[in-house]
Amino acid sequence: MQKRKLGQGLEVSALSLGAMGYGKARELPDRAEMIALMRTAVERGMDFFDTAEVYGPFTNEEMVGEAFEPLRDQVKIATKFGWDIDPDTGVHHGGVNSKPDHIRRAVDGSLRRLRTDHIDLLYQHRVDPEVPMEDVAGVVKDLITQGKVRWFGLSEAGAGSIRRAHAVQPVAALQSEYSLWTREPEAEIIPVLEELGIGLVPFSPLGKGFLTGKIDVGTELDKSDMRNSIPRFAPDAREANQKLVDLLRHIGEKRGVTPAQVALAWLLVQKPWIVPLFGTRKLERFDENIGSLAVELTREDLAEIKAANIKVQGARYPDEHMRRVDL
Repeated sequence: MQKRKLGQGLEVSALSLGAMGYGKARELPDRAEMIALMRTAVERGMDFFDTAEVYGPFTNEEMVGEAFEPLRDQVKIATKFGWDIDPDTGVHHGGVNSKPDHIRRAVDGSLRRLRTDHIDLLYQHRVDPEVPMEDVAGVVKDLITQGKVRWFGLSEAGAGSIRRAHAVQPVAALQSEYSLWTREPEAEIIPVLEELGIGLVPFSPLGKGFLTGKIDVGTELDKSDMRNSIPRFAPDAREANQKLVDLLRHIGEKRGVTPAQVALAWLLVQKPWIVPLFGTRKLERFDENIGSLAVELTREDLAEIKAANIKVQGARYPDEHMRRVDL
């Protein structure tokens, strides 16, 4: 698989697999299949995988640790701290917590669950307004000196927070939502990353499934599906946003590829330091997504997407979630 460089010398596969949906909040009956999928991803050439202590909490990191213990030297594992989770019990008290002592305890817990002596990329999951970013970056700097962490990352951080953190401990990557479905980072965030030499790991590169073309206004989501709470998935928004999927399908048909592959190929061509992070529970979807690496969009394709200037309708998260995101 092709490689890409994020920041600070961190080189990874050009696409990354997010394990969030595996073992989150419960023991899944297909745990063995999910571990097999992650190991197959390594066979396919992927070496960059994403988890977090809050996924579960803890169950996801445990699964990732089991999957990669025999393959540890072949993969780079990213995980995250930053929520107010009891490091011993996993009880989530709500809100964020990046106090220095809490970060240290969280990292020690992640190391145990991941069955490793180091975390390749450690993200602050969300900015904590009660803790100066310089203090957060300082703790991670110490953890890097100790060998427990190799690279520092931020998630959904604003431009000011990125600059303050980077001044203390150079940041390798920012993980934030970015796609044809969510283009807000283009205004301020991407220019800052380019200036500072920081890579971007966009999550939800397929618009939480919408850009695959497999969801339309008539699709009924399971009652437990978090997308039911997202304004962008309301029926009227879905109907309006279908224009974007139709465009991707049109371009894909010319190239003999799927809408999802067009969406990922578009992201990959934006900057050489962008590494899209996708999640899937099915090997056929995994293979479809990594097939985007062979898709070469032409200038005409890119111009057609730009000229369409489709404005996505509906917020990307509910109001309550957006307040957390924008800390």
